[in-house]
Amino acid sequence: MLMTLENVCFGYDEKNILENVSFTVSEGDRIGLIGPNGEGKTTLVRLLTGALEPDGGKLLRKGGLRCGLLEQSGGLESEKTVYEEMRGVFSRVFGAMDEQRDISARLAQADFGGEEYRALSARYEQCEKLIAAGDGYNAEVKIRTVLSGMGFADKLGQVISTMSGGEKTRLKLCRLLLEGPELLFLDEPTNHLDTATLFWLEEYLKGYRGAIFAVSHDRYFLDSTAQKIFELENKKISIFRGNYTKYKQLKAEKYERECREYEKQQEEIASLKDYVARNIVRATTAKSAQSRVKKLESMELLEKPLPPPRPPKFSFETTERSEERALTVEGLRLTAGGRTLLEGASLEVRRGEKIAVVGENGAGKSTLMRALLHSLPGVKFGRFNKVGYYDQENADLDPEESVLGALWHRHPYLSQTQARGLLARAKLTEEDIEKKVSALSGGERAKLALVLLEAQRANFLLLDEPTNHLDLPARESLEAALKAFDGTLLFVSHDRYFIQSVAQKIAEVAGGALTVFPCTYDEYTAHKRAEREAADEAARAAKAQAHGEQRQASHRSRADRAEEAKRKQKIKETENAISAAEAEVGAINAEIAKPEVAADYKKMNELCARLDELHASLDALYAVYEELL
Repeated sequence: MLMTLENVCFGYDEKNILENVSFTVSEGDRIGLIGPNGEGKTTLVRLLTGALEPDGGKLLRKGGLRCGLLEQSGGLESEKTVYEEMRGVFSRVFGAMDEQRDISARLAQADFGGEEYRALSARYEQCEKLIAAGDGYNAEVKIRTVLSGMGFADKLGQVISTMSGGEKTRLKLCRLLLEGPELLFLDEPTNHLDTATLFWLEEYLKGYRGAIFAVSHDRYFLDSTAQKIFELENKKISIFRGNYTKYKQLKAEKYERECREYEKQQEEIASLKDYVARNIVRATTAKSAQSRVKKLESMELLEKPLPPPRPPKFSFETTERSEERALTVEGLRLTAGGRTLLEGASLEVRRGEKIAVVGENGAGKSTLMRALLHSLPGVKFGRFNKVGYYDQENADLDPEESVLGALWHRHPYLSQTQARGLLARAKLTEEDIEKKVSALSGGERAKLALVLLEAQRANFLLLDEPTNHLDLPARESLEAALKAFDGTLLFVSHDRYFIQSVAQKIAEVAGGALTVFPCTYDEYTAHKRAEREAADEAARAAKAQAHGEQRQASHRSRADRAEEAKRKQKIKETENAISAAEAEVGAINAEIAKPEVAADYKKMNELCARLDELHASLDALYAVYEELL
């Protein structure tokens, strides 16, 4: 057990956020916390990490529990380089390794059995234990693995303070993964990650030794990593075993079961009351009627199950059809900040197609959407197209307008009933529609922007990250509306579940080119995985060629083939020699740590001398190995 909550309550300004919440977090748990926006998910995480104290109930933590927290906007601040900062995670381990090497040299000079010798031997053993506990011999590999997987392979020497907010948040996650706390809290960890990094992170977390407690709206992430779903709704926590897809099934089954149990009890109560009413006044049946009264009084009444909250509802209708060729892009060139994003890009979109635009962060996806919207040279929409645009920043909303005013300003033909009806369907309440836009939360602004788009009745939608800020019910409602949309759709999204559900084709922005894949998102990712494996193989071949190796499938001389065979044999021999030397180093370190060896002066000197020889040998072997490759 890492943490237990017993009937925990918490609130702000006399408004309860959590009521009688109870659950346990155990070693190795993989928990996904979900719930509507504003329900209190971040508040719960702050309680669990100790940033807040509960108003009531008990919150028990394992003694000495090491927790780590990635906040949504909690980037890493440092004047060090990326590599220096990550290496600092293992500073004690690296310090112990340096000290151990120094001790080895000093032991060889110390008098056997003397006070200095005993002190050095004891300290050597302490260093070995510290290194083993911190997995020090694999620390460098861990650092480079995590930094490479999170997209920093080419930024090891960059000073962290010069990086963007998103990069600093990713670096904070890198540091947490390297620190490896027993309980890792992640608040929307996928917000600043591109697709390749997301897949890497999910695979890495599957092998993470500690427990994970993640708040996320990313259903693909929850399906991949979560083994339990905690749903925060109506100030309570409901627990479902399984990932997000399993949770949806179990939640529906739970509601149906509770409804049946409630209805069954209501029927029983009605039957008992009817019997009592008919028989309580009769002398012959009064006794049995009284027993039924007692049964009614002792019955534990079930609460009527609350139906699942109604999600917002969206509907995108069109007034006319465009021509068959809805959009043609030819020879489009896009630049930003002096950098070329696209060169000679071409794209053809047919009426009714639904296409997702994907690519790494900074590849130019949003720039492409704006170029299409403004019909830059090379962009041509078909006749009868009415284009609707969703901006991920909602920058076109006037912060000083009211919600209702913003809708009427764009669509003055709407009646009072129509305008309020559209906003209500999006779950913007009477209180919300009187607010200024500046007072809305991110989720509320997103819903308002989608309502404005609905009212436009466009037949060609350009959507830039439409699921940002939306909770899970709103995302699923938007998915359903766009799948039912009979117009043409081109959208940018990092929500992989959303892409897989809606997109019929994938348009990839990468390397200055725009490439269309006529397949689903899952098929696209499988193709890209195979492509990366082929690219890795090609890179290995290119590296071998750069070192003077001439590989040709045919027409090679006998001498060439013989030389190649000798090189391969030498590589294998060198690998075996490195493995043997590393194994011997590990064995000697284990031997030196034994008390009986520490007491044997001659034996200790021999081992330390051999250790120095092995380190020198390994340096030479690594140099040979690198040259061979």
